[in-house]
Amino acid sequence: MTRFVVSGTDTDVGKTVFAAALTLALSGVYWKPVQCGLEEETDNETLRRLTGLTDDHFLPETYRFKVPLSPHRAAELEGAAIDPRKLQLPASDRPLIVEGAGGLMVPLTREVLYIDVFVFWRAPVIVCARTRLGTINHTLMSLEALRRRSIPVAGVAFIGAENADSERTIVDIARVRRLGRLPVLERLDRDALKHAFEQNFRLADFLA
Repeated sequence: MTRFVVSGTDTDVGKTVFAAALTLALSGVYWKPVQCGLEEETDNETLRRLTGLTDDHFLPETYRFKVPLSPHRAAELEGAAIDPRKLQLPASDRPLIVEGAGGLMVPLTREVLYIDVFVFWRAPVIVCARTRLGTINHTLMSLEALRRRSIPVAGVAFIGAENADSERTIVDIARVRRLGRLPVLERLDRDALKHAFEQNFRLADFLA
């Protein structure tokens, strides 16, 4: 079964938009295990809007919390607690795209980080990285953290304006696959995402 975990080097790097492009390209199933922040559009709702895919391409979140904070704190404020044992990868007859929250070290509880759950999932992680200043440090640290835990890495998806030297530096030092770069899009909708993915990524890299 084809399955990927989409994570970022930090929050707001664009991983939700990339997850939308990948879900659309693979005609896959999207799952956001923990959603924090319900007053504005959720990530699941964003994916539905951007991809235009039918309801059967989306799985409900296991946990939903009102405030847009780290999952462990959002849960505490509602008198709840996340049980990592309930975050098992769902079975799917389509490619499964799972989106984490923020970076790898985001706490789910006071004892368990998202990356700890990734260890048990054993699904290849796609690291989404900005192309602006600071990306080399953040991306290399993220890749090192994954490898120290023997978590498979599918590669890095860069997001933003072209920064060829930073991208090459990360790929060379980390010896990781460059999956492509999702540019800044003037229009963000299904057609724009589809075109951008086709122009900047190789579908075969996600099917091997």
